[in-house]
Amino acid sequence: MSAAAPRREAGETFAQRPAIRGTRHMVAAGHYGAAHAAFAILEAGGNAVDAACAGGIALGVLQPDIVNVAGVAPILVREAAGTVWSIAGLGPWPAAADPERFLRENNGAIPEGVLRTVIPAAPDAWITALKRFGTMSFGEVAAAAIRFAGEGFPTYPLLSDMIAERLEKYRRWPSTAAIFLPGGEPPKVGELFVQSDLARSLTYMADEERAARARGGDRVAGLEAARAAFYTGDIARMIVTFHEQEGGWVTAADLANYHSEVERPPSVRFAGAEVFTCGPWCQGPVLGQALNLLDPSALRGMGHNTPAYLHTITEALKLAFADREAHYGDPRFVDVPLETLLSEAYAAERRKLIDPDRAWPEMPPAGLRGGLAGAGSVRLENAPASLPRDTSYICVVDRWGNTVSATPSDVSNDTPVVPGTGLCPSSRGSQSWTTPGHPSRLAPGKRPRLTPAPAMAVAEGRFVLPFGTPGGDVQKQAMVQALCNMLLWGMDPQEAVEHPRVATYSFPDSFEPHAYYPNRLCIEARIPRETGEALAAKGHDVHWWPERIWRAGAVCAIQADLERGVMTAGADPRRPGYALGW
Repeated sequence: MSAAAPRREAGETFAQRPAIRGTRHMVAAGHYGAAHAAFAILEAGGNAVDAACAGGIALGVLQPDIVNVAGVAPILVREAAGTVWSIAGLGPWPAAADPERFLRENNGAIPEGVLRTVIPAAPDAWITALKRFGTMSFGEVAAAAIRFAGEGFPTYPLLSDMIAERLEKYRRWPSTAAIFLPGGEPPKVGELFVQSDLARSLTYMADEERAARARGGDRVAGLEAARAAFYTGDIARMIVTFHEQEGGWVTAADLANYHSEVERPPSVRFAGAEVFTCGPWCQGPVLGQALNLLDPSALRGMGHNTPAYLHTITEALKLAFADREAHYGDPRFVDVPLETLLSEAYAAERRKLIDPDRAWPEMPPAGLRGGLAGAGSVRLENAPASLPRDTSYICVVDRWGNTVSATPSDVSNDTPVVPGTGLCPSSRGSQSWTTPGHPSRLAPGKRPRLTPAPAMAVAEGRFVLPFGTPGGDVQKQAMVQALCNMLLWGMDPQEAVEHPRVATYSFPDSFEPHAYYPNRLCIEARIPRETGEALAAKGHDVHWWPERIWRAGAVCAIQADLERGVMTAGADPRRPGYALGW
């Protein structure tokens, strides 16, 4: 380890929690119940994909404020043989979607409610993963989620706080208030949080699968029946009927025709590893672009979390976000120059824009064509940043070497629950623009530019490292810093995810109304005040966060040492995530 690494006495660790180590299988998830659901599947003989599906579906029950069973679920899968795949898990705008309506009636804003609904993708994504890479049935992997929904689970502090924070939003729709405001008030810590309709929806999918198997169908036929229950069966009919009643755009054809894309993901090389992300239909490549701008040896020489180190990482991220704003969008509709954006030659030119002594006061200019960077955003100077809409995360490594990294998401406070289903069909339309010419302008059949974006670092023959986090636009920032902690400073995953972080907001937010806070840099309080003062002297608009704030993300990671056969997992205590394994 470099002499500039954080200094510790022998046996001392920075982390509050111990790193979880084992040799058989390992899971880290955004909620401890989801980690247990996934671990139970591994213990029952399932592989990493089976376990990730179990834990991921459970997250939609256990974290219903920030994950929805009918939401999004981008997934990375690495087969034991070494091939990495991406499952998009993101639905498009309905065929009837009309951006001009928002310009005429809402001054370009995409209002909360059914009109920001895109086609729910998570059920198809999990079932696609099971069909292609799993070994179990939908009913087997959904069993824990069904139990959590039907029997209830104890409300934990962050869930109670987040519902209370958005109390008036939850009160707008009776179908939503009935679930999230039992007795008219937010659930208190320790009270059972029950979602009976959601349990029935999941049970119906499992029952349809069971019936198909009873008719002589194989495992794949059963999975197709579970999928059909959602996309063409009773659940689909209830969603479509509700949209017809409420003036929404989703039709039976929109649901029936949806299928998650499976493709090979992009990657970059960093510190001896190949780092995979999902494509530019989400913000995944921001991670690769930022890493390309960072020189590992130079960062080591600066020292961990010094002013120079944090300044360099921040400015690299700002450059990457500038390109996200100018170029990223659904590749089926937008010509995204991804090969160039992720190339070393392009990074070498962009790196020249990082001034070691001065922060960019605005979002830096994008590379290549100019684009419409910042168009359609709401510029804010001194206002506090709004609460991120957020998400969750799960990663799994099994005893055969299969690996999964997934980021299921979608909130329940900005669109109504479809009565009788317990589901909030994905409101990710909030991550589109109406500005003409913007690469992420909404269009019929086009996917919004998603923030949830899992990642995986692979050093062939040495290690596999799935990692990810919730946090909206903070996701890639927390992931860059945690990955550097592991690959540059030799930290184990638990220590790496617990170290304090910074986050820049000097670019348009991904969520409607796309707020923009020029040059803002938020710093967790465990970073020394003199470091913040030095960053302010470089021109950053420094705002201080409390210690271990949930806004800074909640990274989970597993580092599987392929040489020693030992897996080490970490789960960020900023939220109720946990790791399990042995």
